[in-house]
Amino acid sequence: MDGSASRSRSKAPSRLRSRASYRYSRSHGRKDETYNPLLPSNDGTEIQRRALTAQIQPAGESGRKGIHLKKFLKICWLSTSRASRICNILWPVVPTAIAVTYSRTDLHLAIFVLNYLAMIPCANLIGFAGQEFSRKLHKVFGVLVETTLGSVVEVVMFIVLVKNNQFQVIQAAILGSVLATQLLCLGVCFVVGGIRHTELEFSPVVAEIGSDLLLTAGFGLIIPAAFFTAVKAAGSVDIETLHEKVVSVSRITSCLLIISYAVYIYFQTRTHESIYDAIFEEEEEQEEEDEREEKEKLTFTECIVALSIAITLVTTIATNLVEQIEFIVRERRISDSFVGLILVPVVEKFAEHLGAIDEAWDNQMNMALAHVLGATIQTSLFNGPLVVLVGWVMNKNMDLNFDLFNIIVLILGILVVGNFLRDSKSNYLEGSLCVIVYLNIAVAAYFYPNPVE
Repeated sequence: MDGSASRSRSKAPSRLRSRASYRYSRSHGRKDETYNPLLPSNDGTEIQRRALTAQIQPAGESGRKGIHLKKFLKICWLSTSRASRICNILWPVVPTAIAVTYSRTDLHLAIFVLNYLAMIPCANLIGFAGQEFSRKLHKVFGVLVETTLGSVVEVVMFIVLVKNNQFQVIQAAILGSVLATQLLCLGVCFVVGGIRHTELEFSPVVAEIGSDLLLTAGFGLIIPAAFFTAVKAAGSVDIETLHEKVVSVSRITSCLLIISYAVYIYFQTRTHESIYDAIFEEEEEQEEEDEREEKEKLTFTECIVALSIAITLVTTIATNLVEQIEFIVRERRISDSFVGLILVPVVEKFAEHLGAIDEAWDNQMNMALAHVLGATIQTSLFNGPLVVLVGWVMNKNMDLNFDLFNIIVLILGILVVGNFLRDSKSNYLEGSLCVIVYLNIAVAAYFYPNPVE
């Protein structure tokens, strides 16, 4: 649903403009361009003509080509919302983190903290550039591209963890990402929106589809653990054979979950997209009335450059961050469960969470809910299972055999969220309860002991 929300928002400007504007072909010059005479100028006070390229969708047209450094930096800094600009304040931390990592290898705690903070603006840039890039493509392909780019930070982090054999951390991180999104982020959205608007309403269609998929994902994720517990209790096979069987079950389960995600994407973008268009249309029109000024956009080339820079930085920073986890666990006595269940998920989705909270503040609850549930579904049905398959390719015995604590908090988290979504209304009380449940899980994870080596 996160892809549908972003796509719907990106389509809104072009749809609304089409009611009062027209496009006409150039009478001279290039044949692959048309003009839209009713786009506002940079200062928002005059009307000017802007060239539209044939291969670029109108909602993503920048009116420029190539790279213009000043505009590129300005647009990236302004980003999409107030929340994104907050993330951009942390950009000075990025070069500092890289410099300290390679110049003072003995400062393990400082390296961990700096790289942890540096991940936030880099993840924010990937999200912003991915959204800009997807607006320039055909709507179905754009949704798929934006969905893929939105998961880059999480997937990179998971793959680096697998490469470093941090299996327990990554198992906790998969479930922690789900919990952080559906409890912490959703709870803060309810609190922020409820304080400003007293009661928030959202579409039962969005809530119902999201809840159904969460239950399916939760069921699939706990199957390998249930298999391990049942067979171990029966004592029918030795422990080494049992672990091999659990790995096989996890790999097959991962394939099935990814297939489920593919069906969900097809449902969302090809056969039932009109459902989401109808739901978001009213909120889009209200947003357009509130924001008259046309924002400048990145060019196609600038999108590629921004994504290349951000992905390179995320990969470097994620590697540096993961290398310090062993020190944090051993020397600082921080539990694996707390690192994976709380620390890693919060930073990798920090920018995305701020975007949903910003939408809730503006009473765009259908969009906020679509982002929250969509990100949760994406992690459960695609990102987590994908890492199991990547571990298979890397000859790593990565599985989905979560421990009992993680399974219980996952099931309870899904039930709590499903209950709050049932009436299609929310307020700051429900939001506060979601946040308190998440904090309770964080406290338990902090005191959860590491396994005996």
